[in-house]
Amino acid sequence: MSDLTSSAHVALAGNTPQGETPWIRSAADVTRLVNNSNASRSNARIVIAIALGGVFLDAYDLGALAFGIKDVTREFNLTPAGTGMVASAITFGAIVGAPIGGYLTDKIGRYRVFMADMFFFVVAALACAFAPNEYVLAAARFVMGLDVGIDLPVAMAFLAEFSRLRGQGNKAASVAMWCPTWYAAISISYLLVLLLYAVLPESHTDWLWRLILGFGTVPALLIIAIRSRYMSESPIRAANQGNLQGAAAILRRSYNINADVAQDADLTAAQPVRKASWRNYGALLRGVYRRRTLLATITSIASSFAYNAVAFGLPVIISSFLAQSMLTTILVSLALNLLFAFVGGLLAVRLVPRLGAWKMSVAGYACQCAALLGLALTGRPAGSEEAVLAIAMLALFLFGQGFGPGSHTMTFASLSYPASLRGVGSALTRR
Repeated sequence: MSDLTSSAHVALAGNTPQGETPWIRSAADVTRLVNNSNASRSNARIVIAIALGGVFLDAYDLGALAFGIKDVTREFNLTPAGTGMVASAITFGAIVGAPIGGYLTDKIGRYRVFMADMFFFVVAALACAFAPNEYVLAAARFVMGLDVGIDLPVAMAFLAEFSRLRGQGNKAASVAMWCPTWYAAISISYLLVLLLYAVLPESHTDWLWRLILGFGTVPALLIIAIRSRYMSESPIRAANQGNLQGAAAILRRSYNINADVAQDADLTAAQPVRKASWRNYGALLRGVYRRRTLLATITSIASSFAYNAVAFGLPVIISSFLAQSMLTTILVSLALNLLFAFVGGLLAVRLVPRLGAWKMSVAGYACQCAALLGLALTGRPAGSEEAVLAIAMLALFLFGQGFGPGSHTMTFASLSYPASLRGVGSALTRR
């Protein structure tokens, strides 16, 4: 077996495991130990936090131009087509990057893809901040989109494979945590806009969008700085590649489990194991996986339409449709994200072990349908009462997104498949 598939990065930091030794004889033993682990006494929760840091970066970069696109249009004297090119470049990049990220996540491992992605996040953010024209900016945003598309499958794999199976903090809850993390990133971008809006002199307001985009280097550099100390390859993936010794080392270092490989262990790759291949995307549409893929894809597409129509466009809706000033737009957007979308996501993480992802998704869609109907009946607000009603409907929509499909589309995408298909599964169904 090549070093590319059998090697497994082990974190430098970790406690010396104590207690009896669980003997590993197969990949199933590794999966069982992870599923029954207690992350509160291990570095696994730090790995989960770092993976969520990648999600934070994805959300921040996707939403960074929500306030700045008008300034970009004015600075570069863009036509509507040019504005569309700059605004959509990151989305097209994410569409292209997702299948690449899914394939690489299954091919060369979670750790290597994640860390390479962080490096390119830094390069793309700096290129955006210093872009001399719209073409460089669009190209840099496209590369940033590639990073976002590549990062989501690998982040979901980390969340699923470093979490236990049952109880609080289980796999469904860990994966659902991506949603409040996403809205926390959006809220921080709003706070940063508010801060810069207050401190930048009026003669340098054109710096605002550059500083916002350049700030994306900060979380990426933090992740790079601590990567080797706490991050490890997924022990489940290592075991499924036949690297039980590497999986045992990760369990000892990251989980504080005194695991070792038995002399009679099966050191061959787990059977049946799928070799990473572009053909695995086709496997998602066959057999038992077809219905799972259709469900995950449909819910993801519906959620993406909802997010892009309302959540991502929130500043434009408030400033244009509700005719509010820049300062009011920032404050209202921040309040709606923190009090409703973010809180809804936290409730989803807390309640999903008990209620289940499907029931919560249906409840979230019901909230969104009611909110959209209310907005349609309200129309363009003619007075303060109608404006308050419209904002209340936006709040209900965002709460439904955070509580329901926003949190759980990734649960369907990442937990419907085995480790050998998790990368491509998360990439295909998260469109």
